[in-house]
Amino acid sequence: MKLKLLIVLTTALLLLAGCGLEEKDPLEGKVKVGVMLSENGLGDQSFSDLAFAGLTKARDEEGIVVEYLELAETGTYEKGFRELVESGNNLVFALGFTGQQELEKVALDFPDQKFVLVDAVSEAANITSITFKEDEGSMLAGIVAATVSKSQVIGFIGGMEVPVIQRFEKGFIQGAKLVNPAIVILNEYADNFDNDGLGAEIASKMIDNKADVLYAAAGFTGVGMLKEAEKRGIYAIGVDSDQYFYAEQAVITSMMKNIDSALFNIIHTYKESEAIQSGHIELGLAENAVGLAPFRGLELTDAEKGKLDALIEQAALEME
Repeated sequence: MKLKLLIVLTTALLLLAGCGLEEKDPLEGKVKVGVMLSENGLGDQSFSDLAFAGLTKARDEEGIVVEYLELAETGTYEKGFRELVESGNNLVFALGFTGQQELEKVALDFPDQKFVLVDAVSEAANITSITFKEDEGSMLAGIVAATVSKSQVIGFIGGMEVPVIQRFEKGFIQGAKLVNPAIVILNEYADNFDNDGLGAEIASKMIDNKADVLYAAAGFTGVGMLKEAEKRGIYAIGVDSDQYFYAEQAVITSMMKNIDSALFNIIHTYKESEAIQSGHIELGLAENAVGLAPFRGLELTDAEKGKLDALIEQAALEME
């Protein structure tokens, strides 16, 4: 598709030249953004897809040019980052913590290039790091889970035991224990972000052990959890984006991690000023970067609804 577009543009320019008109680069004056996607790539129905939605919005509303690469194409993160720099992108984004070491290696070779690392923190001078206070949003998810659970057994599935996913788990446990200090919280790490079958398998074990609300921070593996929860007739809480439409009979809300807005905002800032904030940008509830999607399919009494709203409001105030 890209090659076909290039051929069409080249042909058009040759025709214009033949008519005596001055050739003009259709990308001249536009901000160019290069993006190296996380290991899962597009189609994870979670982190990568939501991030890409923010880039698409910037393309449509700000007129920027987006070039993206997936690991399946490049073989290594390093090769992808180098290609994105060498093709003249003003900003180069690394989506996810897995490419950090290779990004830092490339950043040393291109000290004048501006890089943005999402979901990890780098000390490199030309890398702006963006992280989210996932524990704050997950605390709200934990409050919901403990409030609606009948068995007082709930479950958490993590994609990989790394700091960013541990923040999801930590907040979820804290929120649940605000409601009931004695609640049982099952947890398991899948060591995989791209296996919905594995997510369903882990979810099934938790349900067999009486869990009646599940929450996952595991990319496409977590989508398997949502599907299994729907199949087994229990509640589930989505993550990153509003995942209600993936399992409408199970998903009661989602912990929103507004990666799309964060990426759009930093691109908008660069377009306006040709500069971005350096160092570490940390985003949480106060910045409206995390929160909960609308509630759906919940059967609560007025007293339960009032208790839930009060606990969420209390937690949000304490985190401001």
